[in-house]
Amino acid sequence: MEDREISRAVIGRLPRYYRYLGELLDAGVERISSNDLSKKMHVTASQIRQDLNNFGGFGQQGYGYNVKYLYTEIGKILGLNRPHNMIIIGAGNLGQALANYASFEKNGFILKGLFDVNSRLEGVAIRGVPIRMMDELKDFVSQSDIEIAALTIPKSKAIEVAEMLIENGIRAIWNFAHTDLNLPEDIIVENVHLSDSLMRLSYTISRYQEDHGK
Repeated sequence: MEDREISRAVIGRLPRYYRYLGELLDAGVERISSNDLSKKMHVTASQIRQDLNNFGGFGQQGYGYNVKYLYTEIGKILGLNRPHNMIIIGAGNLGQALANYASFEKNGFILKGLFDVNSRLEGVAIRGVPIRMMDELKDFVSQSDIEIAALTIPKSKAIEVAEMLIENGIRAIWNFAHTDLNLPEDIIVENVHLSDSLMRLSYTISRYQEDHGK
């Protein structure tokens, strides 16, 4: 594959391709055309072909796509062909919900630690991973091969904790704190605002009700 810039819109669609192809694989489907895939994903066949052509195409004229091969190749593009060790900072409801999400491990994201300031949670295990106190975090990160840190903490603490993680070698942060993190350019940050999704849903509901006189 050529070393060229791929648009964020294309990259944003890759996990959907991977998920749908995984479902097809589980259903025993061996091959699929771009037209059939487009019906499942509600993306045009032309868009699918354009997206995949960024990475070499993968399809054959008159045959379509080999589901297992395409699933494997998209997994490689997404970096899912190797494990990624991660930790969660903040073991409240959201942090524990993330820790309990077993599909992470299926895709190679291995939870190595949970951290919190609440002493009542110390030692409580989530799927076999004990919750540790924040004063253990720096040593744990510096001594472990951790790639990703998920932040499910109040926004007032997010920047301070993120900076400490960076100082100790973390290069990727999955941020659920209710603030955007402006960190050095070489740090990869994925900001997740759950309330934004709800507000987009609210907007769509409101427009629907207006259009239908409700």
